Amino acid sequence: MKERNKIKDLLQATQVDVDVHIKGWVRTKRGNKNIAFININDGSTIKNIQVVAEMASFDESLMKKITTGACVAVTGRLVESLGKGQTVEIQAHKIELYGEADPEKYPLQKKGHSLEFLREIAHLRFRTNTFGAVFRIRHALAYAIHKYFDEHGFVYLHTPIITGSDAEGAGEMFRVTTLDVNNPPRKDDGTIDFHEDFFGKETKLTVSGQLEAELGAMSLSEVYTFGPTFRAENSNTPRHLAEFWMIEPEMAFYDIHDNMDLAEDFVKYLVRYALENNADDLAFLQKMYDEDLIDRLRFILENTFVRATYTEAVTILEKSGQKFEFPVQWGADLQAEHERYLVEKHYKKPVILTDYPKNIKAFYMKQNDDGKTVRAMDVLFPRIGEIIGGSQREEDYQKLNVRIKELNLPEKDLWWYLETRKFGTAPHSGFGLGFERLVLFVTGMANIRDVIPFPRTPKNAEF
Repeated sequence: MKERNKIKDLLQATQVDVDVHIKGWVRTKRGNKNIAFININDGSTIKNIQVVAEMASFDESLMKKITTGACVAVTGRLVESLGKGQTVEIQAHKIELYGEADPEKYPLQKKGHSLEFLREIAHLRFRTNTFGAVFRIRHALAYAIHKYFDEHGFVYLHTPIITGSDAEGAGEMFRVTTLDVNNPPRKDDGTIDFHEDFFGKETKLTVSGQLEAELGAMSLSEVYTFGPTFRAENSNTPRHLAEFWMIEPEMAFYDIHDNMDLAEDFVKYLVRYALENNADDLAFLQKMYDEDLIDRLRFILENTFVRATYTEAVTILEKSGQKFEFPVQWGADLQAEHERYLVEKHYKKPVILTDYPKNIKAFYMKQNDDGKTVRAMDVLFPRIGEIIGGSQREEDYQKLNVRIKELNLPEKDLWWYLETRKFGTAPHSGFGLGFERLVLFVTGMANIRDVIPFPRTPKNAEF
């Protein structure tokens, strides 16, 4: 078997006049009765390599089958290119056709398809330049996440996908059951008897690995999760998915300031990694979708994040003179329009807000001495608003227990979480970064469904 050369490597080659062997998919084919110019891409780079084929050297019926979308293997000579747009090309000696693509039926035969149409053919949209670029960047960011945490001594913890608790208290979760949905067993009061279910209790798909990660941090000091999470929220918007990936570090002995330091350093590391390793893909996305993309990424690296309290932010917004769709008042959650105003117009820097009202935040956040606020933090970016949410966690058993009772949360499902506050409790903090939100920001795409391979949204689970 001939060794396959990646197109990315050949385009960066310093040596020419060597034999090469590539495999990939035809992007375009042009020429005349004497010569054919075939552009081939193998997914290793956004750039194609041009193959030059002398028609007299190949079977006519074979060359007719080499159309856009066909899969081929080419053996030939890598030479300097005399044409514009490329430094090297391949003079073909042998072409093998792996798979045809009928030009009358191939959905990507023509250019200029809308992103909405491409979502309907998610099994083929990887073939486009746009989604090749997006998913190479998604891969690079995933790799960089693991690289960063490994370099900083974190332990990668795999938290459960099937859970009996609702970490956020939101209640919008997918149920997991083996019971007969048409005729489930019932108790005397008519409610479903989950004792006969597979796990002997009601279980659902997780919305977060945070609570379990906290348990790991109470022994391993610094841990992180990176896995799929699920939310049964009927939101058909460009910013919501029913299945998405979350990065959630949890750190013992970190206070809210340590937490903010880590979040800023972490997200800057990821943005820098993309700029350094995905320059061609970012340049393409900037040209096609977002002319300010690279400047906005550099903006993140070049600015120290502003740190301000929620109360300060509300005062700024109230005095701004700006007309917002959602009214601003202390005690109300900030909307994306408020967050973007703070980042883009007021501070003109990324912002980390802290000390939110406890009534709009989760039960596990550490309470401040004022009795009204908690040590929450949200990292705000241009264009997207909140990209990271986190807090110092409440380590005091009594305060946490009281808060759980105040919110009428099921103590029977959280006994194990409370017990970590009984045995060797410690100050600790953590945050969550929605991976697709990060990819959305780094790629400049406008719809979150375009940064995950197979989006799961209301009424959509086709692929």
